[in-house]
Amino acid sequence: MQKIAKAISGRNLLLIWVLGMAGQICWNVENQWFNTFVYAEIAPNSTIVNWMVAVSAIVTTFSTFFFGTISDRLGTRKPLLSIGYILWGIFTIVYGLTSYISHSIEGFVMVAAILLIMADAIMSFFGSMGNDSGFNAWLSDMLNDKNKSAIGTALAVQPVLGTIIGTVIGGMIVASFGYVVFFICMGILVILIGLLSIFTVKDAPKLKSYKNGSFWHQFASAFNFKRFFAMRELLLLNVMVTVFFIAFNVYFVHIGNIFIYKYGFAADMFGYIEGAALILGVFCTIPAGHFIKKNQSPGLLAVIFGINILGLVVFYLWGNGSDPANLFSLANIPLFIGIICIGVGYIVTMQTTMVWAKELYPDESRGQFEGVRILFFVLIPMVIGPMIANPIIASYGDYYTVDYGTGPVSGMVPNGVLFIVAAALSVLSFIPLYFVSKHYRKRVSAKAKEAEVALDAK
Repeated sequence: MQKIAKAISGRNLLLIWVLGMAGQICWNVENQWFNTFVYAEIAPNSTIVNWMVAVSAIVTTFSTFFFGTISDRLGTRKPLLSIGYILWGIFTIVYGLTSYISHSIEGFVMVAAILLIMADAIMSFFGSMGNDSGFNAWLSDMLNDKNKSAIGTALAVQPVLGTIIGTVIGGMIVASFGYVVFFICMGILVILIGLLSIFTVKDAPKLKSYKNGSFWHQFASAFNFKRFFAMRELLLLNVMVTVFFIAFNVYFVHIGNIFIYKYGFAADMFGYIEGAALILGVFCTIPAGHFIKKNQSPGLLAVIFGINILGLVVFYLWGNGSDPANLFSLANIPLFIGIICIGVGYIVTMQTTMVWAKELYPDESRGQFEGVRILFFVLIPMVIGPMIANPIIASYGDYYTVDYGTGPVSGMVPNGVLFIVAAALSVLSFIPLYFVSKHYRKRVSAKAKEAEVALDAK
């Protein structure tokens, strides 16, 4: 245990940050800029975004289970991590190259939509291989009581820093050079990190090969929900996360288009607002890490869910009064407050629940259980959330027409209605939180008693 903790505090901690940040930047590119790319280059059509997000989530989940099974059987995470990152970067570049499809071809929107969805799916397949089955499983192997606060902080801060870097620098590149250059830059970054991992990453000393019959038998065992349902605390935790992220994905996949096409901000200005607000939110991870270490995760999440809901309500009530011509106008204060609140909600929820979940994984199948996590953290929310949003945009969105050089194309732009719908759905997160808290406190209490008995025995 001491050896593992020491490794985390040095070289491996640095790797956690480098690999984790590269992954989060690339996920931010997909979650933020792929969706605005559709409106900017293809058509103002939320249905394309909806299908792209849903298919990507399905492919990501399959990939995590598939490669998670492989990594558990091989007893290694490194090859999946390195190869996955390299291919992830390559197909990020490929996605951007779809911009060269000509608008003049017959059925352009349909053809472009199919190619975009395919490119995004392939990118997600290899991204999940590298980040979920490789990096996150490797991270789970490293986790112990002595380092869970440090790892939890990294897990929380990385998505925010990834979002800040991705949105601020991404917005600047998109505004100055266009989407293709931006996707090429981000792809090259992830490729280089993948190459670096070949020479620097080492599997955890405690990691052993685990085989349970044939490959497909072991793969299918991940869907043995009878076993999963028996793990009541992990089940309830995942249900809580699913509810929270369904609400999150109602608005988040569209937030860039709301800022750009509804509020009137340029891509770089949107990046500055989100980046500046989220930088402040990062500081919340420090006290949050303290509460996690003190085994107060349920109470922490109750407060955080409330803050998140507050941010969504602020967006709904005052977002339309923004001033895109003057970034530091008083009219934009609600936007900063709203982003800080939902940013803190996202950051600390990820920080707390990922550490909480990893503590409950069986040692022999951590790779596969990363697939279970993706099922609840990604697949269900990213399918259901946009499905809820799409008819709302069609019914209550703002009519919008854009000319891509071959004539006007009409569609609907999302607006603040998504925020209030998400706020209402977020309230439901408190229900599973109430029930999972009972299991959490019971487990922590039992663990404390075991430690006390062991101490007395000495």
